[in-house]
Amino acid sequence: MAKFVLLYSGGSGMAATEAEQAAVVQEWTAWFTSLGTALVDYGAPFMPAAATVGTGSAVSAEGYTVIQADSAEAAVALAKGSPQIKAGGAVTVFPTIQVM
Repeated sequence: MAKFVLLYSGGSGMAATEAEQAAVVQEWTAWFTSLGTALVDYGAPFMPAAATVGTGSAVSAEGYTVIQADSAEAAVALAKGSPQIKAGGAVTVFPTIQVM
């Protein structure tokens, strides 16, 4: 199986109340559970960028997750269940290359 990085961007931002925050955590927990053995690394949210180094394009993202799947199509199908999408954001699916 190949590994894929799911990069989260956009969306409605942080929930305002403790009850809303708990509901969001529950949604993410349920989705992560539904991924089963496809989940390689829960990942983490990002803090604001410390810097952009170099002359390439800057990327705006809120966090990431690493999954494994038999194909890019299968990885995209798994990504479609992300709570990020329900929150009005996007999930970009990046295939990785094993180099070592």
